[in-house]
Amino acid sequence: MLKRRTLLTTAASSLALPLLSPQTAMAQAHKDSVVLGMTLEPPGLDPTAGAASAIAEIVLYNVFETLTKVNSDGSVTPLLAQSWEVSPDLKTYTFKLRRGVKFHNGEPCNAQSVKFSFERAAGERSTNKDKRTFTNMERVAAIDEDTVVILNKTLDPDFLFLMGQATAIIVEPKSADSNATQPVGTGPYRLEQWSKGSSVTLSRWDGYRNASAAKIRKVQFRFISDPAAQVASLLAGDVDAFPRVAAARSLGQFKGSPKFQVVISGSRAKTILAINNKKKPLDDVRVRRAIAAAIDRKAVIEGAADGFGVPIGSHYVPGALGYVDTTGVNPFNIDKAKALLAEAGVKLPLELTLTLPPAPYARQGGEVIAAQLAKVGIVAKLQNVEWAQWLSGTYTNKNYDLTIISHVEPFDLGNFAKPGYYWGYESPQFSAIFDKIQNSPRVADRAKLLGDAQRLIANDSVHAFLYQPQWITVANKNLKGLWKDMPMFVNDISALSW
Repeated sequence: MLKRRTLLTTAASSLALPLLSPQTAMAQAHKDSVVLGMTLEPPGLDPTAGAASAIAEIVLYNVFETLTKVNSDGSVTPLLAQSWEVSPDLKTYTFKLRRGVKFHNGEPCNAQSVKFSFERAAGERSTNKDKRTFTNMERVAAIDEDTVVILNKTLDPDFLFLMGQATAIIVEPKSADSNATQPVGTGPYRLEQWSKGSSVTLSRWDGYRNASAAKIRKVQFRFISDPAAQVASLLAGDVDAFPRVAAARSLGQFKGSPKFQVVISGSRAKTILAINNKKKPLDDVRVRRAIAAAIDRKAVIEGAADGFGVPIGSHYVPGALGYVDTTGVNPFNIDKAKALLAEAGVKLPLELTLTLPPAPYARQGGEVIAAQLAKVGIVAKLQNVEWAQWLSGTYTNKNYDLTIISHVEPFDLGNFAKPGYYWGYESPQFSAIFDKIQNSPRVADRAKLLGDAQRLIANDSVHAFLYQPQWITVANKNLKGLWKDMPMFVNDISALSW
């Protein structure tokens, strides 16, 4: 369970504010639209086709739906599946679907739709970032219109959670290939307009099975990458809420105003200095350990996240099942870093490229880390790229030395056992541990194995693991229904109201 954070109270403003007229108060009470700020624009609107978390921020639970739904506290509840049964060996799941559900184009959403969606996600042409989850399905059977049985090859204790993530959306077969630009789902909202480079607008779909429960009629997601512009948009009232806003340095003026609410959220994200393990001399564990030892995590947290983060030593966060503190495996130690580089025979200065996507934590953190690496003789050349360039060049083509990125998926240790993943780590020992995790029905056994996995990737210094971020949301004080914690990136619009 995530550590819960309380809603920060706002102090009274020193300025006298005029009383609202009855007409103004009534208008606010009946407001049915909202503008949300987002740092990054997604490359498309199909979460099964790309790795960008910004896709799910717009479409998950809004346009597309999943069998299960993940809530702010990490719990899992029914969505398209109204109930389910799990076999004693935790490998077979029988889902009973809601009856009468329709896609936006009028086609029925039934067991065949689920079967198609999951077999497509596992298919040879699939670019689903969680493809491993679907290839682990030995069989997906549509027993009747409302019953789906999934038989997994190995058990996955987090399977119900995974079925609520964006990569597990149920798609309509005839429209599936055009979802990136013309998404067709079963959710309460439809795409109204996408103004490239500016915003995406969704409007409420009156054909939804419970349309009247969605109080927001229209939502606009506005893309604002510059931190100063994010703050300005909130202060001017151009944006009603900005989840994960880069406003840490400006929090005082928001907490001190009766017009705003501020939420500090826990997360399952891991911000890392990812290292290309296939590149020389980064394929030498001593060099990777030297890079980790050269980095002062606390200074990075201050510089990249303005203090809103918790140091981590592996790809796992406090509060998760089986967490062990590995921050002492590769602690900050400049002398050790220099000695490791000498032991590895590295000729100094060592020139590396540090690729930085546009998120403020990456750009700000890059400056801090480059300065720290310089102290041990590593010259990190900063290369700022746009998000699409990062996805194609770094993630897909693996054309990088170092990069700063936040992995926001809660259960992604399996990436270290994934062949061909962008960081190029290949460890039969880790793969064996992960297989045991996936096949251990007892919670205590999984917890121990998860600890072993964390220690291994810390000792292998796969990356310089930096911190668990804490996300900041600033919003109009009258907007209700915002998530208090963020086990994954979601903006559940049907839960919002004024």
